[in-house]
Amino acid sequence: MTGDLAAKLQLYFSYPFVWYALIVGLLIALCSSLLGVTLVLKRFSYIGDGLSHVAFGAMAVAGLVGLTNDMYIVLPITVISAILLLRTGQNAKINGDAAIAMISVGALAVGYMLMNIFPSSANITGDVCTTLFGSTSILTLKETDVIVCIIMSVVVIASFLLFYHKIFAVTFDENFIRAAGVKANVYNLLIAVITAFIIVLAMNLVGSLLISALIIFPALSAMRVFKSFRGVIICSAVISVFCAGTGIFTSILCGTPVGSTIVAADMIVFFVFWGLSVLVRRKTQ
Repeated sequence: MTGDLAAKLQLYFSYPFVWYALIVGLLIALCSSLLGVTLVLKRFSYIGDGLSHVAFGAMAVAGLVGLTNDMYIVLPITVISAILLLRTGQNAKINGDAAIAMISVGALAVGYMLMNIFPSSANITGDVCTTLFGSTSILTLKETDVIVCIIMSVVVIASFLLFYHKIFAVTFDENFIRAAGVKANVYNLLIAVITAFIIVLAMNLVGSLLISALIIFPALSAMRVFKSFRGVIICSAVISVFCAGTGIFTSILCGTPVGSTIVAADMIVFFVFWGLSVLVRRKTQ
């Protein structure tokens, strides 16, 4: 049994698309985990879901105009929407959660309508399923897609490391750093833009409906055990990369949907960490 499994893995890894999927999947998981902790602590968890719906609508527009690389439309629209969400959420007349719901539902509805009115293929249901749930899109990546993903991942990771202390401050005490003369709005904007980059990257991995899980679950799992900001981020990154790798391997071997399998792995790890936290808490009482 073990020998058959090893032979099957060796066969699959002789194909470049498997390596592409693994590289992109691990990079996206790492990037998602970095901002996930900040988004959860700032109660911005739902912004990932909102922006993913915007990206879905942008992909429909890219298909409508016939672009072979939809990144030229999806990325700018998602970034602009992230900025609008941030600005609108600070408006006293429209709460942040209401703004996210308004933009996300509108973009999802418009995207689905455009895909039905101007179908790019005869299989509209398959196209929608692939976009929403990731499906097999991660296994059809080209070398150029991998290069773009690596460049965007480097930008995200470098931005997070460069502004780590400012992101930390904005996350925990925004009023204090405003009083200290630091422009908190600039770093909130940076967080929103980086989140938009992550959303666009993750579209091919888990689809637009499951992106929030990729961002939130590793952070919540790490928070069950670790208390320091740095400890939670490191643990979240390890969990996210582990679950992404496990999900991709399981998907290849068992034929399950990639995105759903990764999210299922994240859920299992969350419950394991939750159980560990309960045991530790009982022993300390």
